[in-house]
Amino acid sequence: MTKSHLPADHPAVKQQKIGVLLANLGTPDATDYWSMRRYLSEFLSDKRVIDYSRLFWQPLLQLVILSKRPFTSGAAYRTIWNNDANESPLMTITKQQTAAIATQMQADFGDQVMVDYCMRYGNPSTQSRVDAMIAAGCTKILFFPLYPQYAGATSATANDAFFKALMDLKNRLQPVARVVPPYFDQPAYIDALAQSIERKYATLEERPDILVCSYHGLPQRYLTEGDPYHCQCQKTTRLLKERLGWADTEIMTTFQSQFGSEEWLQPYTVEEVARQAAADNKRLAICAPAFSADCIETLEEINEEIRESFEHAGGQNFTYVPCLNDDPAHIAALCGVIQQNLMGWLD
Repeated sequence: MTKSHLPADHPAVKQQKIGVLLANLGTPDATDYWSMRRYLSEFLSDKRVIDYSRLFWQPLLQLVILSKRPFTSGAAYRTIWNNDANESPLMTITKQQTAAIATQMQADFGDQVMVDYCMRYGNPSTQSRVDAMIAAGCTKILFFPLYPQYAGATSATANDAFFKALMDLKNRLQPVARVVPPYFDQPAYIDALAQSIERKYATLEERPDILVCSYHGLPQRYLTEGDPYHCQCQKTTRLLKERLGWADTEIMTTFQSQFGSEEWLQPYTVEEVARQAAADNKRLAICAPAFSADCIETLEEINEEIRESFEHAGGQNFTYVPCLNDDPAHIAALCGVIQQNLMGWLD
């Protein structure tokens, strides 16, 4: 219906657009106890993250874990906090990524595409950004979880929040929706990873004995239940090795951030770096290919706890290769994935 045919009392009709909504894990609003508690409660109450019975888990979480963990997590966040912007590095970097992708989308498609970001936990929420896109005239939304490898605890729960936002629109028209699949084996993503490693190695006086690709961990049973994350991580490392032209002995896959007492995907990064040092691999580099942006798990866990484990075991040179963040090759790779998934919606 054209505007000339609309009745006088008809709500204003926006110019139709396509939304590209980037989604990352999330971040606390601040590092104080209550901000950390709100964030951790939302995160650790997610059934895809912790799938124990709520009757068992919620009393333990609310009465025991969240009485102490906000203090320790807040202290960890304070060591990496972007004090100038009063936000976490993940928030800063996600904003930078969004701006860079928006610039490229504007160059390619003009005003037809709107780019924004949301967080699965914390702010801005997925619901708020979906609402904003619809209010801006987006009749189609491409939802892009910024996780190269799929896992139920990352990609799937981000998708859950997106689908729930669509369910909660009530009487408003739902936009047509697409979800970007994992991009762990996309050549441009692998090439961006390889370039970042080559640049870092070029700055070092001595070549590391081994590169550890450290991925966020999951309980081992998730693999046996059908989650493809472990296999996709292994393939990312293999493709990276092939792109770099390295031998098997120069690169390996490990998993970090274990939680609780059950067995998780192995080898554990914190233990493996110590074994490497003990095996006389005294120069070690480490990267985190599962993270699209540096965050608490890379800036604090890798650079402090995991570094400590390596050095305590006799390691001498520990090199962290930063996440791809807003590196131009990474932005180009992400834009390529977006353009693939916009096919049929845009020329």
